[in-house]
Amino acid sequence: MASLPLIVGFGGYNAAGRSSFHHGYKRLIIDTLSARERQAAYADLAVLMGLVSVKTQEPLSYLDTLGRVFSLAELEAEYSQVILKSTLVRRIEKTYFDADAVPWQQSVTLNTQQPVSFEISTKQMPPVIPDDWQVTPLNKKTVKVTLIGPVDVKINTVRALGVKGAGQFPSGFMPNQHYASRFHPRSLQMAILGASDAINSCGIPWQTIADAVSPDDVAVYSSNIMGQLDEAGLGGMLNARLKGQRITSKQCPLGHNSMTADFINAYVLGSVGSTGSITGACASFLYNLKAGMEDIQSGRKKVVLVGNSETPITSEIIDGYASMGALASEEGLRNLDNTLDADLQRSSRPFSDNCGFTIAESSQYFLLMDDTLAMSLGAQIYGAVSDVFVNADGIKQSISTPGAGNMITMAKAVASAQALLGERAVREHSFIQAHGSSTPFNRVTESKIYHEIAQTFAIKDWPVCAVKSYLGHSLASASGDQLAMTLGIFAHGVIPKVNGIDHIAEDVFAERLHIPLKHIKKTAKHWQVAFLNSKGFGGNNASAVVLSPDVVKNMLIQRHGDVIYNLYESRAVLTQQKAMDYDHQASMGQLSVIYRYGAPCIDESEISLTQDELTLPGFARSIALPTQHVYQDWLQVDTEAARRLAQVHN
Repeated sequence: MASLPLIVGFGGYNAAGRSSFHHGYKRLIIDTLSARERQAAYADLAVLMGLVSVKTQEPLSYLDTLGRVFSLAELEAEYSQVILKSTLVRRIEKTYFDADAVPWQQSVTLNTQQPVSFEISTKQMPPVIPDDWQVTPLNKKTVKVTLIGPVDVKINTVRALGVKGAGQFPSGFMPNQHYASRFHPRSLQMAILGASDAINSCGIPWQTIADAVSPDDVAVYSSNIMGQLDEAGLGGMLNARLKGQRITSKQCPLGHNSMTADFINAYVLGSVGSTGSITGACASFLYNLKAGMEDIQSGRKKVVLVGNSETPITSEIIDGYASMGALASEEGLRNLDNTLDADLQRSSRPFSDNCGFTIAESSQYFLLMDDTLAMSLGAQIYGAVSDVFVNADGIKQSISTPGAGNMITMAKAVASAQALLGERAVREHSFIQAHGSSTPFNRVTESKIYHEIAQTFAIKDWPVCAVKSYLGHSLASASGDQLAMTLGIFAHGVIPKVNGIDHIAEDVFAERLHIPLKHIKKTAKHWQVAFLNSKGFGGNNASAVVLSPDVVKNMLIQRHGDVIYNLYESRAVLTQQKAMDYDHQASMGQLSVIYRYGAPCIDESEISLTQDELTLPGFARSIALPTQHVYQDWLQVDTEAARRLAQVHN
């Protein structure tokens, strides 16, 4: 019987804040929370953003940078508007770069009537003298250069970006201040923080989990599609010559897009298990999730950490996507609203009149565990992944246009959920996490797919959630954002409205869909299954089926029985308390980042090896070596049978 991949921990960071324990989700629905929950949500963000620190825990009070002391209610009154404006999609902040004055070099041709001369140090002379330079030594340290005729030069200047909005981490959140980052590129910093948040949220120490399984029963799947293109990674390496700088020894290796998985294996988990970095454009998270899910379903692995870390808010990356016409520009937003001032907080408008997507950064990680192992350890259960489908588009007119692949993945997802849970669960208790990229083409093609599937499966008023309207498009991490918010919906019941829109575009196929302009409020138990959808550039389509905790509970009772499940629930009480202890400390500003650089390495001289197993120092269990092979029967055919088989073929 196939194992069920349970989600037993999750965490990370995006424009809404910290994902674990549904903090980021609560930012999206903050206007629906009770006064106490709303105040706690503001306080968690205020601490993360460095606006306040905790002064006393009993009674709970906060201290801001001016020395003022606040209760929860006073903090909300003082800082709520600042927090609302400093989270989610908004104007690019100058801590990234000045969108109104981005450095660049303008090519200029100087046409002079007379020769132009200047003096420079001999140390600054280029190794190859240009043909149009006449060089005259003045002394041992200085030469005179004379230029004759037109001269091509580059002038250091600045220009404004046409795109000025992005989904940024909350203002003031500085990931490099939470561990010894050692000049790591930002994506790698966030991989460390995101994976740590997911592991800590589990409530079971990682060492306990590692001791319960063989070292090779663990896997990590993590990637990004842009690599590390900031100054500390490939961006700095590619720009160094043009800036007259030297390339560092770290920029090239740390720029690889597999490095997020490598960092987690080496510095968070200390894992010797399987590792992979699967990329499929904006569907990359679901590609990695599929690999992790299949590892657990097949029994190849017992524990898998899946995620992505993408931090693409650089002027160069934005220039690249803007040149494709893919991003929502300031001019495009002004034209949409017929105004002189673009509303950058509303730059991402899925399924409404829109003009492009809004780039964003995010780091999201999920801990998957075999159901039997999870129950024996008393792990928390946030949901389960039952299917992920991936299909390409086939022959296309343009590599950037959508095609048939997404219809296949979504149809498979809905059909598989109906086969598992029945028609009523899909028709009445499911919702879609739409790709919802906020481009004019996407709103038509994606809604048409949902409409046709809804018509085929007799679904009416199918709820559609579009989290990119809040968070922007975090590329490889986009469906990680979807999954984090889905777990929040399973826990609280509220599907967030599509943010920043007041109408559905006329060309959207909305007849059978419920694209909400107001939050959809249901009980948590109402939702049973979610469909996560991603349409990646180049024809990378993926759709996932995620089951709610209540559905998972029923499945586990059916498989393991009431007695075993009751024993599991008694174990889970302690796990939940330990998880809440971590959440409490994180809300106080202590993120408990796991960074094991400098810890003792594996002493390879102490590795024990036999024909049957390999034992590593520091690991509780050994690694069994293969003693059987799936194809071994092919070669163990008796002579008479082989003779008869040969006669048949002849």
